Amino acid sequence: MQTTFQIATRGPGSYEFTADLVRWLAGHGDGLLTLLVRHTSCSLLIQENADPEVQTDLLAWISRTVPPTTDPAMAYLTHTYEGPDDMPAHIRAALLPVSLSIPVSGGRMRLGTWQGVFLFEHRTAPHRREVAAHFRPD
Repeated sequence: MQTTFQIATRGPGSYEFTADLVRWLAGHGDGLLTLLVRHTSCSLLIQENADPEVQTDLLAWISRTVPPTTDPAMAYLTHTYEGPDDMPAHIRAALLPVSLSIPVSGGRMRLGTWQGVFLFEHRTAPHRREVAAHFRPD
């Protein structure tokens, strides 16, 4: 069983779509859910969804680790014609996962108590992102 989730972003940060996955998986049995983001400038994360400061700190960390090309430390980059956030977005997506595998039991993801599934946007402009989902029953 496969579907595609559409996630609208408004700039850099985390966008939780756990509830969409829960609705889609409801009524299905045991198996494995595989997710793949269909873009090269965003990522997928399983992360804490209880305290929003976690998401704020993750964004601050990745922004500091890989700043835009306008930062003097990034002057060596050559792929700059799509904007100062484009090549750093590709680097960030190379550092963070772009696919996830999540066990499913009784139609429910086996996530931990405080875990949620997030798309992590790395570009500054709004985008409509696609996440391909495949549920494979046992």
